[in-house]
Amino acid sequence: MTQIAIKQHCKPQRRFLLSSLQDVFSLLRQRQTLAKLDDRALEDIGITREQAEAEASRSIWDAPDFWQK
Repeated sequence: MTQIAIKQHCKPQRRFLLSSLQDVFSLLRQRQTLAKLDDRALEDIGITREQAEAEASRSIWDAPDFWQK
């Protein structure tokens, strides 16, 4: 078995402000689009109108956990 030893701590990558803002506005656009889908389209993606409305009404700062990594 091979083992690798790293003597330096790896610093987390810092995201640029611009890319963070792009993510926030992308999320806003996605939620606005979700709110405009008709019942047939919502059924195709497997969510109810209530679920779509709940997701669309979340604030832009309420991003999924995987976006914050």
